[in-house]
Amino acid sequence: MRNAMAKKSKFITIALSVLMLGSLLAGCSSGTKDAGTATEQGSGNSIVSNSDNIGSTYPLATDKTLTYWAEYNTTKSTIDEVPLFQEWQKRTGVPLKFISPPSGQAKDTLNILLASGDLPDLIEYDWFNFPGGPEKAIAEGYILKLNDIIDEHAPNLKKFLAENPAIDKMLKTDNGSYYTFPFLRGDPLLQVYQGPIVREDWLEELDLPLPETIEDWHTVLKAFKDEKGATAPLSFQLSFLNEGAFVGAFGTNRSWYQEDGIVKYGPLQESYKDFLTTFRQWYEEGLLDRNIANVDGKALDANITTGATGATIHNSGSGIGKWTPLLVENDSKAKLAAAPYPVINRGDVPKFGQKDPQYTTGTNVAITSKSKNVELAARLLDWGYSEEGHMFFNFGQEGLSYELKDGEPVYTDLLMNNPDKLTPSQAMSLYIRANYGGPFVQDKRYIKQYLVLPQQQAALDIWKNTDVDKYKIPQVTPTPEEASELAQIMNDVNTLIDEMTLKIILGNEPVDAYESYMNKLKTLKIDRAIEIQQAALDRYKTR
Repeated sequence: MRNAMAKKSKFITIALSVLMLGSLLAGCSSGTKDAGTATEQGSGNSIVSNSDNIGSTYPLATDKTLTYWAEYNTTKSTIDEVPLFQEWQKRTGVPLKFISPPSGQAKDTLNILLASGDLPDLIEYDWFNFPGGPEKAIAEGYILKLNDIIDEHAPNLKKFLAENPAIDKMLKTDNGSYYTFPFLRGDPLLQVYQGPIVREDWLEELDLPLPETIEDWHTVLKAFKDEKGATAPLSFQLSFLNEGAFVGAFGTNRSWYQEDGIVKYGPLQESYKDFLTTFRQWYEEGLLDRNIANVDGKALDANITTGATGATIHNSGSGIGKWTPLLVENDSKAKLAAAPYPVINRGDVPKFGQKDPQYTTGTNVAITSKSKNVELAARLLDWGYSEEGHMFFNFGQEGLSYELKDGEPVYTDLLMNNPDKLTPSQAMSLYIRANYGGPFVQDKRYIKQYLVLPQQQAALDIWKNTDVDKYKIPQVTPTPEEASELAQIMNDVNTLIDEMTLKIILGNEPVDAYESYMNKLKTLKIDRAIEIQQAALDRYKTR
C-alpha cells in the first residue's frame, strides 16, 4: 500500500512496431466527505446531459460494453471472475470486458498496446510513468483531456473537487488538464504506512528503551548482535531508504526534497556523506546485514522469522502484520514494534519519513482517445465518487463483506477470517478495492480494521511524527520535453548513486570517494535535473 523515480526497464521484442516504444514508455492504498449524495444518485432528475440516452440514475440503461485494461492481483484466474468487478457492473449497469497483463509485465504489455493503436475505452495506469508525463500522453493522442468530460458527465467527482481545492490542484497538469479519474487517500491516517520496526521483546529482555537517536540505534543493534546472536541485526531492502529512514537523521534523503521552496537532491548534500560514514562503520561492526546489497522480500522474511534480524524498515501490513504471527508460532513472547524515524539529537522531530500524497498516481483510470463511449465511461467511473460507490469500493456488499454496527461498516469473517484460509489481503482483493486503489476515495475506516494488531495501529501514530510535509515535493508535472530530459538524466544519476552508496558502505571504496562521485554527478547534468524540478515546482505553486 504505497514516490521516488520509477525504475527503468528495457523491453525487447521481435516486432518492429515495438521499436517505436522507446518514445512511448521507456522512462524513467475516510473520514472524508462522501463524493456525492444519495439524492444526486437516485432522485430521478437528470444531472448531466445524456447524448447516448443512458439515463441519469444507476444502474444506467445501456447495451454497450466498455473495454477496460488494468493490472489486478487476485486469487482468481482473471479479473472477470472477481466478485467485486462482477458486482460493479451490476450496480452501474455498464458491461465491461477486461484486458489484464501478466503479473509484473504491465509496462511492457501496455507498450505494445499503445504502439498498436488498438486501444480499449479505459486504461488503469500510472501516467506519471509515461515519458513526457500525462500532458504528452494527451498530446500524442493516447488519452483524453477530461476537463469538459468531468464538467458535463461526472457530477460526483466535480462536486468533490469543488469542495477540495487542494486536491483539485494536485490532479491537474501545469496546463490545467485533468487526465484521470483518481485514487485519493481520504484521511492523513491512510498516507503513512512505513517506518523502522524492531523486536520489542528483545528490547524488553535486554532492558533497552525504544531507540530514537542514531546513538540509541547503535547500542540496540550491538546488543542484538552480542546478546541475541543476530547475524544481521539490521536488514532491509535498499529501496526503503528512499523515504528517509536513517538517511533522514543526517538532514537529507536518498531522493528529491525542497527547503523553503528550493529543490534539492539528497545525495548531493554533504550530510549524505555522514550517513555513508555511519553505515560503513555499522557494516564493519557486523550490525548491518552482510548481504545488504541483495536483500529482497524473501530474504528479509527469512531473516526476521529466524531471528537473524532484530530491526528493519518495512510496512505496517506486509511487515508487522505478516511477520508477527509467524514469529509467535515459534516464540509466544515474540513482539514487533514500530520505532520512530531516527534523529541525531534526542527530542528532535525527524525531518523525513514515508508519507504518500493524498493523490497517488498508480491506480487511476484514463479514458482513451479511441473510446466511442466517452460519456458512458465517465458515468461508470464517476459512480466511484458517489455515496454508494464510496461504500462499495471501500467495504463491498452489505451482508456479505461488511455489516453495519452502530452505523459503522464492519468487515465480516469473509474478509477477516476467510473460510477458504485466504489472508485478509487476499480476501479483500475479491470484494473491495480499499487495499489496492482505483477510481474512488479511500476511507480511513478500512485501515482501522485492516490493521488488526494493536502494534500495527500504534505504528501509524509513531511513524507520522515527522516534518516530511515541509520538505516533500508535491506531484509536479514537468513539461513533456523536460520530463523526457529528466528521465534520461536520472537514469544515469540513480545508477551512479546506487553504485556509490553500496561501494562505500561495503568498504569497497573509501568514504572520501564521495567527492569524486559528486564530481561525476555534475557531469551527468544533475544541475540541469535540479533546474527542471525547480521549474516544475514553481509552476505547481501558481496553479
